[in-house]
Amino acid sequence: MYKIISVNPGSTSTKLAYYEDETLVFQHTIRHSAEELKPYEKIFDQYEFRKNLILDTLKEKGVTLSEISAVVGRGGLLRPIESGVYEVNDRMIADLRSSIGGEHASNMGAMIAREIAGTISGCRAFIADPIVVDELQDVARISGLPEIPRQAVFHALNHKAIARKYAADNGKRYEDLNLVIAHLGGGISVAAHQCGRVVDVNQAIDGYGAFSPERAGTLDAGALMRMCFSGKYTQSEIQKMLCGKGGLMAHLGTNEAHVVERMANEGDRHAKLILEAMAYTVVKEIGAMHAVLAATTDAIILTGGIANNKFVVSYIERYVRNLAPLVLYPGEDEMGALALSGLRVLRGEMAKEY
Repeated sequence: MYKIISVNPGSTSTKLAYYEDETLVFQHTIRHSAEELKPYEKIFDQYEFRKNLILDTLKEKGVTLSEISAVVGRGGLLRPIESGVYEVNDRMIADLRSSIGGEHASNMGAMIAREIAGTISGCRAFIADPIVVDELQDVARISGLPEIPRQAVFHALNHKAIARKYAADNGKRYEDLNLVIAHLGGGISVAAHQCGRVVDVNQAIDGYGAFSPERAGTLDAGALMRMCFSGKYTQSEIQKMLCGKGGLMAHLGTNEAHVVERMANEGDRHAKLILEAMAYTVVKEIGAMHAVLAATTDAIILTGGIANNKFVVSYIERYVRNLAPLVLYPGEDEMGALALSGLRVLRGEMAKEY
């Protein structure tokens, strides 16, 4: 039996989970107040503080650290890499420390994993499928400006986990399938999975694609340019409009799709229109990815928290049901995906080198 710890640092919380092989023993979320995080100038400076809280929690839960086989951290904003499980090394830590891809709480995941694993004989530290997974085909990288190539920044961990789960559930290999997967959460990413690789996907943080509960998605570039130079907004304010205060939040003052669904069901026509508009942008992304796969899509999969939203799902189904079978995997299990990624390596799969 392999015993694995998953670690997922977020902006105001740290999630950890303990698995014995595929079995979840417990999952726990440590909340961090603004006051607790205030002393740390940079996000990465928090790693020692968070690591100690994780160790305290594991002790309280009765976990024997000497028995742990692997610690798997959430991958951060690294250089673009292929999908897979990566052993944490010095080069990775150096890039995360320097915030080579930007500052994000997930950058601490690899460091915390290595720090904990380093105290345990035979224990290994990994990351798996970070948001910078890049398997784009060359033609998908080209935009209308050489200075701004298209980039893959998306919910790679959940995309890959769900793709493998669908394949296993249907007695097939992920590498033999063509899938369109839409992750519907606080951000929305829709990808074309062709024979085990994500050959096209939208930039789901502050780029383009469907708008989401808190992200603006694709915008009129000219109008955005004029807004940026109007003198009315700072760069920080524009950034927040694109990621954090865009989408449903901008239109309705909430980033909770189930709240908007309730408003729509209670007769709020504006809320209904905005929710339909969000689903409509997802439909267009699904159609585009179906075309990327030359209309050979084996299944269209909806996952993420909003895959529980009946209003959104029924709207999307109305448009895409004739393209390919529509399959639902509601919610997400990042902690499980991390643990299972580590388990695959412990059972013989080769870890990749960053």
